[in-house]
Amino acid sequence: MVVDGQMGTGGGSGEPESSDSLRTFGAVVQALREFAGLSREEFGRLVGYSKHTVASVELGRRMPDADFIEAAEAATGNTGALRKAAVHLVRQVGLAAWFREWARLEKTAISLYTYECRMIPGLLQTEAYARTLFTEQLPPMNDEQIEVQWEARAARQELLRNRPNTAFSFILEEHLLRRRTGGVEVTRGLIDHLLSIGDLRNVEMQIMPTVRASHAGLAGPIQLLETPANKWFAYCEGQRGGLLVSDPKEVSILHMRYARMRSQALTPEDSRSLLRQMRGDL
Repeated sequence: MVVDGQMGTGGGSGEPESSDSLRTFGAVVQALREFAGLSREEFGRLVGYSKHTVASVELGRRMPDADFIEAAEAATGNTGALRKAAVHLVRQVGLAAWFREWARLEKTAISLYTYECRMIPGLLQTEAYARTLFTEQLPPMNDEQIEVQWEARAARQELLRNRPNTAFSFILEEHLLRRRTGGVEVTRGLIDHLLSIGDLRNVEMQIMPTVRASHAGLAGPIQLLETPANKWFAYCEGQRGGLLVSDPKEVSILHMRYARMRSQALTPEDSRSLLRQMRGDL
């Protein structure tokens, strides 16, 4: 399970810390894949996962799920080696429990709502935009850490296309794009990406205009999700950590605020028009 940080570079970002068993399992997967003469992309198509996910497993940065193990076995000749090795997999504690739980819930959510006022949400970031955030993070990250962060983010973004029955809603502040994080070219690519994602039937994207007399989200970012059992959870992330909210009363308050913001933000159609206008202004 990839547990990339929800939004960007806050305290909860990154994948679980590796362990000897994860690295060993990953090395075996890589050896079997290479013996079969398959690239990561080719292997990914066979097992039903992206090349980013395959890379994360091979580097010992991702705990493979049961589906990956079974598909990898079939793709490498059903030797039984991966099934036996998987029994001994352990993962070091690399993230606070609240974030691991949110990532688990997110993976099967039937509704996922995001309001962001600090940076473009991780699910919507382009590689160029994300790398800008990673490069500017303090304390600085080394090249390997940046690669791990991007692999985690790219794998997590698969949610948008792999879960067509999940309803995604995003409310983004206009100033996130006006700021031009990473420069003009990065911003232009980001807007193109947002317009493309907004074309998905299960994605609703709204822009909150900078000039607004009233705003229900001034207290900060909000994430909400609904489980298959129709239970709602919330997640709020700050500078150095985050909070998973399960109390129905607290979740209800955040839900109320998000609902009000949906009425305050531009409609999806007007939001697309504004995105095109901003792109033309670059």
